[in-house]
Amino acid sequence: MSLRIGLDVGGTNTDAVVLDHEDRLVAKAKRPTTPDVTVGLLAALDAVLGAVEPAAVTRIMLGTTHATNAILERRGLGRVAVIRLGAPATTSVPPLSDWPDDLRATVSAGEAVLPGGHFVDGYPISALDLGAVRRFLDGRDAGAVAVTGVFSPASAEQEQAVAELVTREYGLPVSLSHELGSLGLLERENATVLNAALYGVAERVTGALTSALESRGLSALPYLAQNDGTLMTLEQARRLPVSTIGSGPANSLRGAAFLSGAQDAIVADVGGTSTDLGVLVGGFPRESTAATEIGGVLTNFRMPDILAIALGGGSIVGPGPSVGPESVGYRIAELALAFGGGVPTLTDAGILAGRAQELGGAWKAGEFELLLSEALKISDAMVEDAVDRMTLGRTGRPLVAVGGGAFLLPASIPGVSDVLRPRHAEVANAVGAAIALASGRVDTILPAGQNRAERIEAAKTEAAARAVQAGADPGGVEIVDLYEIPLSYLSEPAVRLHVKAAGPLKPNR
Repeated sequence: MSLRIGLDVGGTNTDAVVLDHEDRLVAKAKRPTTPDVTVGLLAALDAVLGAVEPAAVTRIMLGTTHATNAILERRGLGRVAVIRLGAPATTSVPPLSDWPDDLRATVSAGEAVLPGGHFVDGYPISALDLGAVRRFLDGRDAGAVAVTGVFSPASAEQEQAVAELVTREYGLPVSLSHELGSLGLLERENATVLNAALYGVAERVTGALTSALESRGLSALPYLAQNDGTLMTLEQARRLPVSTIGSGPANSLRGAAFLSGAQDAIVADVGGTSTDLGVLVGGFPRESTAATEIGGVLTNFRMPDILAIALGGGSIVGPGPSVGPESVGYRIAELALAFGGGVPTLTDAGILAGRAQELGGAWKAGEFELLLSEALKISDAMVEDAVDRMTLGRTGRPLVAVGGGAFLLPASIPGVSDVLRPRHAEVANAVGAAIALASGRVDTILPAGQNRAERIEAAKTEAAARAVQAGADPGGVEIVDLYEIPLSYLSEPAVRLHVKAAGPLKPNR
């Protein structure tokens, strides 16, 4: 019998589950997330390995906060030479001009706007000047290169030509914008630079995961979770590490769909520090249509549409009363009132109200009773407001409550038909990692002419090929998302085409 392990590193806890070949959960564990997240990850892994036969584990899927933490903390990032292909058309706003000063100083090894780029119809703005690329890179102290061409999602050959030069003559890794973002030059460029800055982080994460498997005698195939709730191989993760940034919320949404059976629902993942709300559409996370800010930088790569509120089981209740945003985090078992500590938290409020029978039911709060009771009312109002913002006026769908703090949610919430509390909800994020598919996507611009149908078929073929590259079984790949958006104000009609393919992982050989 083959087993697979799902791991997810959260801000407070690191969760692990083991699923068998029929998707039954056979082991689970929660361990505190440590300052060096790898230590907590190994603790959770060891906890579930003790309940199964390690030799039966064939795959391990990891959702991690390594990349996010590196950007937020400005730690472990590489220095990047930034090249924009678009002169003379795009010189008014230099690269990285909207970045926070400290992040730009940490990452940038210099920026240049060089001749090149394309119009939306694929016609070159100006000829590519590889000599200018060489003059910019010669003697530059950079660990990677980020290349962004104007309208490269429609025509990527200039980016690829620069990548070939950099690889051949400088031996540096290259991040190409057409592989990461869509329309929107500055946001796509930002995502490309962040991706290049994360190459060292990705190497350390994938190396640590590989070493952990070897040290435990596991021959399982490892995968990393992506922003859209699907998986990619370690090789792909090393090349596109920025794609892992939103993996935690995406895993929670996918896990909630699997555990509850709800395909269209609101999901509230209540952790120790915050609550993430998202929307399931057909069992997959609804993707955000707005630019995503990471560490003060706007990007436009695909991310789940998530609303995070500072509300969790460890949220500290203050006078007034006030709820959060400070949290006791993973120290809740020693600091919360209900566990003998001296800090009033929302977990204390939930226990006092009888919402957490498994934690002891009613609890004598003494002088804090009124404060905690009022704090729970504030918490409920915060949840109601967040749900209202996520439903966009569409009522009648259920809400799936997951996460270790899910007991804090009330039994009924205005705007949803029911509050579902599936079994194993506290490890939904790890379950989401364990059940994930592999995927590939294409986001490009097509002329709306006679060859449109052939071009769409070519894009579908390319998306399927990228899914296989990410680890999918070629025989099981399907097109799961396809849409066209007409582009206005063009001399020739054109559409933006998005295609996503997904499929189960290829079997072990």
